[in-house]
Amino acid sequence: MSPETLTIILSAIGVVLTLTTSLFAAGAWMVRRIDDRIDAVDEKLSTRIDAVDEKLSTRIDAVDEKLSTRIDAVDDKLSARIDAIATDVTDLKIAVARLEGPPRHLLTASR
Repeated sequence: MSPETLTIILSAIGVVLTLTTSLFAAGAWMVRRIDDRIDAVDEKLSTRIDAVDEKLSTRIDAVDEKLSTRIDAVDDKLSARIDAIATDVTDLKIAVARLEGPPRHLLTASR
């Protein structure tokens, strides 16, 4: 093999190795940069999500308290109305029983 051919082959191998090493290093650098940016974005998003979660929890608790108060008030009103209706129904039953009553003993029932 001539020295020129050997030099060309060795130069080609050197160029390929240099390009491969440079591409590998560039890829590793890009991955590291992407990881750093993802970590920064993840930290920012986690902070924002935690803040929104806290705000929503506070609002939900406030709404829950208001609704509980309103539901209790409506429950008390309905209970009072149901009790009043139950009393009215009892009075009505007594009145109907008095109207129907037992048959009179002095009058004979016609059959």
